[in-house]
Amino acid sequence: MKNIISLLLFLCSFELTFAQNDGSSGKLIWADEFNYSGPPDSTKWDYENGIVRNKEPQYYTKKRQENARVENGNLVIEAKKEDYRGAEYTSASLITLGKMHLRYGRIEVRAKVPKGIGSWPAIWMLGVNRELVKWPSCGEIDILEYIGRDSTSAYGTVHFKNGVGKYEMSGQHPFVGKPYDDFHNYTFEWDKKKMTMSYDNIKYFEFNIADADKNAQKIFSSKFYLLLNLALGRVGTLGGRLDPDILPITFLVDYVRIYK
Repeated sequence: MKNIISLLLFLCSFELTFAQNDGSSGKLIWADEFNYSGPPDSTKWDYENGIVRNKEPQYYTKKRQENARVENGNLVIEAKKEDYRGAEYTSASLITLGKMHLRYGRIEVRAKVPKGIGSWPAIWMLGVNRELVKWPSCGEIDILEYIGRDSTSAYGTVHFKNGVGKYEMSGQHPFVGKPYDDFHNYTFEWDKKKMTMSYDNIKYFEFNIADADKNAQKIFSSKFYLLLNLALGRVGTLGGRLDPDILPITFLVDYVRIYK
C-alpha cells in the first residue's frame, strides 16, 4: 500500500509540474476573447492615430470600424487603399497604454496574418515611459513581426539603449512554415532572466536579459504595454515594397490572454 501511495504522489507531482511548464496554468490576469460584435472593447483598447512611425504609408484611424472591428469571434484589423486625410492607405493600431501594463508574465495571441508583398502585421510591446524617455530608451519587444516578402518566417526582436547610450537590437527570424495559412499561436514568456517567443511549439527567439548590460536589464524589468497593428511596407523599411494590389488585407486575432 505504501508503494502505491508513493507512486500516486509522484504522478500527481509530475502532472502539476507538466501543467506549469506547459504554460496553460498560471493566473489569467487580462484577456480579450473577442466574443462580441462592434468596435474593440474600449475598457481594454485604445488606438494610435495618424502617420505614426517610419514614414509608413498607412494612416492609423481611431474608432473607425472600417479598419478595426470585432466580428465572428475575431478582432479584424483591416488595411485598405483609400484616400484619407492626405494618405493613400488606412489601417489600425490597437494599444493597451493606460489600460493594461505588464512586467513579466506570459502572453498568448492566436492570430492569422495576411499574405502579400508589403503586409506587415505585428504583435509587440513598448515601455510605458516612451513619451518621457523616448525610443529606444523605453525598450521595444517585438513578439511577432510578419513580413510579407519573407512569408515563411516569424521575426522576434528586442530593441534598447545600452549603458553607454548606444542603440542595440537582438533578433531572429527562422523558417516556421506558412504563418498566413491559418490561425497560429504566438506565445511570449518573460521573467527576470530571459524572454522567449514561440510559434505554436516552435521557439523562434530567446533573449537572455541576465547577459545584457545593466541598462538593458533595467529597461526590461520595467512595465510595457501591448500593441496589435497592421502596418504596410515601403522601400527602406523592414516591411519593404508594398504591392497595392494585395489590398484590402486583414489581420485576424482570435484571442489575447495574459498570465502571471
